[in-house]
Amino acid sequence: MSKIRVGIYGYGNLSRGVESAIAQSSDLELAAVFTRRDPASVSVRTAGVPVLHASEIEKCQGQIDVLVLGGGSATDLPEQTPAMAKMFNVVDSFDTHAHIPEHFANVDAAAKASGHVALISAGWDPGLFSLNRMISDAVLPEGKHYTFWGRGVSQGHSDAIRRIPGVKDARQYTVPVPASVDSVRAGETPEFTARQMHTRECYVVAEEGADLALIEKTIKEMPNYFEPYDTTVTFITEEELKQNHAGLPHGGFVIRSGVTGFEKEHKQIIEYSLKLDSNPEFTGSVIAAYARAIARLGKEGVTGAKTVFDIAPAYLSPKSAEELRAHLL
Repeated sequence: MSKIRVGIYGYGNLSRGVESAIAQSSDLELAAVFTRRDPASVSVRTAGVPVLHASEIEKCQGQIDVLVLGGGSATDLPEQTPAMAKMFNVVDSFDTHAHIPEHFANVDAAAKASGHVALISAGWDPGLFSLNRMISDAVLPEGKHYTFWGRGVSQGHSDAIRRIPGVKDARQYTVPVPASVDSVRAGETPEFTARQMHTRECYVVAEEGADLALIEKTIKEMPNYFEPYDTTVTFITEEELKQNHAGLPHGGFVIRSGVTGFEKEHKQIIEYSLKLDSNPEFTGSVIAAYARAIARLGKEGVTGAKTVFDIAPAYLSPKSAEELRAHLL
């Protein structure tokens, strides 16, 4: 049986995670990597895979079963995903929750017009956590769900700190408030503020001579990012950052606290959790599984945009239906 040919558009941390996941999947193969940089400056880990400039991608139609988009949600994916869906079956990791309906509509129109199928917002949140919220909501309609992220590095928040004048480098950790997690696990259903659910820990390398007090004040008062949270700022050396904060761990919990029974007398708790050494590698692994699903749906003639809610679980697995029934059901 021929392997599913996967292309990768953009080659950052997430795309390297997708590449490593493809290497662990016997039914997938990396067909090509496309970059907006000089292809000669990009070195991939998979032997024999061509690295091509993004301008050459149109020539590769018919040679790729599914294209994974590794760009960012702020400016890349809103333009790239609809454009690429005109030529390929595609998967992206668009994670700006407020703009998902708009992004879905744009990608859906492009994919239907060209006869392709596209999956948006694949990953673990949105993605696997979304599935758990949906399923637990359906199973326990009388209840509330809570999502806690961390302890882990938020790349977006870290980048926001690095943009402050006087900051040389930074890492920001999102940390669940233990008492709030314990409260939900005990079956309580409180109304939390953002401050009550998470704290933010910032480790900052400042430029020589920078005003540390002003940097700390700017971080703590940054709207949306830090102002709604209890935030600690610790200044460290560049060597300490490299030694103690070089990785990209993450994780979190989705908890549904509900009740059942005619008198609503029984508490029921559903919890799904992740603890990740490498956020981009795990996210890449999720995307690789959904790339398999999208390639299969494309061969079946399915068109238009999809989310993880629309994909039957069996499409994610390389195992046959018989194997799934025998070993995992």
